[in-house]
Amino acid sequence: MKKLKMCALSALVISTSLLASSHKWGYTGHEGPQHWGELDTSYKECALGKQQSPINITHEIEIHKGELAPIDFHYDSATTNVLNNGHTIQVNMEDGSFIVVDEKKYFLKQFHFHTPSENEIEGKEFPLEAHLVHVAKDGTLAVVAILFEEGKENLVLEHTWSKMSEELNKKVQFHIPAKEITEFLLPHDRSYYRFMGSLTTPPCTEGVKWFVFKEYDTVSKEQVSKFLSVLHHTNNRPIQAIGERKVLY
Repeated sequence: MKKLKMCALSALVISTSLLASSHKWGYTGHEGPQHWGELDTSYKECALGKQQSPINITHEIEIHKGELAPIDFHYDSATTNVLNNGHTIQVNMEDGSFIVVDEKKYFLKQFHFHTPSENEIEGKEFPLEAHLVHVAKDGTLAVVAILFEEGKENLVLEHTWSKMSEELNKKVQFHIPAKEITEFLLPHDRSYYRFMGSLTTPPCTEGVKWFVFKEYDTVSKEQVSKFLSVLHHTNNRPIQAIGERKVLY
């Protein structure tokens, strides 16, 4: 049963429509985040989970562990396509890129965006957040999050936005090399906050390793406006209760 669950989770992540679902959900009204747990029995973790994401990272919940081991990035493959799945703009990756955490490989499958940010720092909300979604061979997940503050336009976002389509689930061919992602999307200082959490969309599966970079990237006001003009709505899940969790830094 455990193996079956892991295979199902892995298939969910590998799918190019990670954030899509056969059950309708959204960000407003009766389909909004406060009702996700009621929409389908498979979404019950959205309401009942004890380690849900996103969170507000504050000094009160931080535990200083000295030097956390750096995330070992091996981004060697390019992007394949970009699509608007109705919930976000998602960029899919060729096989080959991965990170190493705790001596375990997590393969980069896709990255996508939320506006405004989902995670917060000391109650501060950011105009944009990127989630780089990785999956290990056993199906466990690791998400690397980049927070963007308003400033100069971002080169990777500029290239990505140029391929955004208002047509749902239309895959638009899109090629940027791994070097561009590494140099212009990942921050130079890769120190991070680490905590256990969940997917921030249904089914809100827990057991996800989260790594939120402490250094912010920049996004222009115009780039945020363009994202919203294509998506037609904000797409951030509200802050979740921290419970008994702590954040390592």
